Amino acid sequence: MSRKTASAPATKIDIGIPEKQRLKIADGLSRLLADTYTLYIKTHNFHWNVTGPMFNTLHMMFETQYNELALAVDLVAERIRALGVYAPGSYKQFSALTSLKEETGVPAAEDMIAQLVKGHEAVARTARDVFPLAEDARDESTTDLLTQRLQVHEKTAWMLRSMLA
Repeated sequence: MSRKTASAPATKIDIGIPEKQRLKIADGLSRLLADTYTLYIKTHNFHWNVTGPMFNTLHMMFETQYNELALAVDLVAERIRALGVYAPGSYKQFSALTSLKEETGVPAAEDMIAQLVKGHEAVARTARDVFPLAEDARDESTTDLLTQRLQVHEKTAWMLRSMLA
């Protein structure tokens, strides 16, 4: 995907990270944004459509999770913008960038949980893939964001996995 920087010559960005590195980091964060948004949609879908004996527990849990993901989407997109790059923002862009498989059906509750475990693990892997780029550029703001995202996704995957034991 071709990355377009948002800065014009009169507003050159000079934050201590060369443009080439900023573009690589922004590309990685764009994949993270796409994964996060896709997981948000899947979690919201499952919140609406879950049925069965665990309905109330899962309905409330999924709501907490999709609300957290909605906030995360904004944080990741704003970091991309702070790096001087336009953030992807369409279904078409997200579907081209995401590593997650979309769910178009309504799986059983346990299958929903299993898919969300895989989704959170995939987002964690994507965040981890961006880490070396941010570290090499000494981009502490991005590494801090990635650390926070990793903590959330790894903990959520663990909690969901525990429901399947």
